Amino acid sequence: MTPTRSILITGCSSGIGHCAAHTLRRRGYRVFATARRAQDVARLREEGLEDALALDLEDSASIQAAVERVLAATGGTLDALFNNGAYGQPGAVEDLTREALRAQLETNLLGWLELTNRVIPVMRAQGAGRIVQNSSVLGRVALPFRGAYTCSKFALEGLTDTLRMELTGSGIHVSLIEPGPIASRFRANAHAAFTAHIQRERSPFREQYAAAERRLTKSGPAAPFTLPPEAVVRRLIHALEHPRPRSRYRVTLPTQVFVVLKRMLPDPWMDRVMLAVSRGEHR
Repeated sequence: MTPTRSILITGCSSGIGHCAAHTLRRRGYRVFATARRAQDVARLREEGLEDALALDLEDSASIQAAVERVLAATGGTLDALFNNGAYGQPGAVEDLTREALRAQLETNLLGWLELTNRVIPVMRAQGAGRIVQNSSVLGRVALPFRGAYTCSKFALEGLTDTLRMELTGSGIHVSLIEPGPIASRFRANAHAAFTAHIQRERSPFREQYAAAERRLTKSGPAAPFTLPPEAVVRRLIHALEHPRPRSRYRVTLPTQVFVVLKRMLPDPWMDRVMLAVSRGEHR
């Protein structure tokens, strides 16, 4: 009988994390699904994810407590980590405060780093493990009014590439998934962050912000070529189960196209492409 594989997943209250937790549970994994809010943890347990627990990526004590609970439940082992919990802070770079950018990096980068570094010694002792980072097409190309999020994902890509090389020969495989638009609560969370941190009435981008708010609050797909979270989970399964997982998995047509264009076009031409995309979003 094949031993049950264990995985810790962050950001399971909705979207990609929620889909991944349920899909992997059905595949026979022991899933430790985490969420920041107690009511979301309770809901996940009611849905059948009995090992759901609280984890706040901005809180070191919460990260430590979650890892300790997982290891206590598994007898000190962990087969995989899927770093997924994140949000997007909209706003022009000149409108970002240090506090807004710090909050973005605490959740999207520094919390992931701390959590990852707590599980690496466990995986080293086992001689095996899988670490999968859910990045973004905006870890490869930049888009106006997403400077904070792009900053966090560019940093994540560089940190992950470095980690992958450093773990060569350890038995621990490290992969990045780079989705484009995916159906989730991402827009609702981004709108909350925008409202909390951007003072639009003082900005030269007031008109663009009004259009951005309409996009963030409308129902239905936010962008063309939006895919369901299952598209990401299929790549996650490959990264977890294939004997030779890829270093990167691109998801959605925009990711494929923009990465190729980034390689081919000089910066001024690429800027025009991304500015045209941004203008289309803010009509």
